[in-house]
Amino acid sequence: MSIANNIAEVRERIAAAANRAGRRPEQVALMAVSKTFPAQAIREAYDSGQQLFGENRVQEFAEKAGALGDLVSAEWHLIGHLQSNKAAKAAELFGAVDSVDSLRLAERLNAAAEKANKRLPVLIEIKVGGEAAKSGIALDSDELERLLTAAPRLEGLEFRGLMTIPPFTEDPQQARPYFRKLRELRDQIAARHLPSLRFDVLSMGMSHDFEIAIEEGSTCVRVGTAIFGERTKP
Repeated sequence: MSIANNIAEVRERIAAAANRAGRRPEQVALMAVSKTFPAQAIREAYDSGQQLFGENRVQEFAEKAGALGDLVSAEWHLIGHLQSNKAAKAAELFGAVDSVDSLRLAERLNAAAEKANKRLPVLIEIKVGGEAAKSGIALDSDELERLLTAAPRLEGLEFRGLMTIPPFTEDPQQARPYFRKLRELRDQIAARHLPSLRFDVLSMGMSHDFEIAIEEGSTCVRVGTAIFGERTKP
């Protein structure tokens, strides 16, 4: 199937999952995860009406950006782990960073955004499964509270919500408790009415489990394989 057909099919599945959960399909954004795929594949998705894209690495997207500069309605989010020494380049290249996992990184991004005279939307990445190898702020870490407390002074950033990648399981249903945990955390933070925090975004769910994520409240699903096909193993 073509990328256009794949996008149409994914959107149908999003709508069905939203309807099952008593939600409106337009409450769920589809992000096409284009990491490792060439500019031509991204262009094909864009020509099919897709405008929201997620990339994992600053350097990889920097190499593609020149060939995609004419896609004026495209929205580029960084969704992969970001080293603080690349924060300035990320703030320059991307319209949003969805993987903030420390106060230090947030401070670097804030400085870069203010220097560029822009307000950068960000999500806080939460490590719901506790895996040591994954990035994200652990649920039992004090780092999240430090970040929330600092948010009002980080005027170059717009804190929009939370993002997570649950432990991978063959059965998508096993991801449900992790998605629920993130939603409950978001609700707890939102109930505090902290200044500078909108917290209306829950970015969770990928190609194999996005329907479960939608049922648990996801407002943005990050879909790569189901749109672009299998990635070539390095």
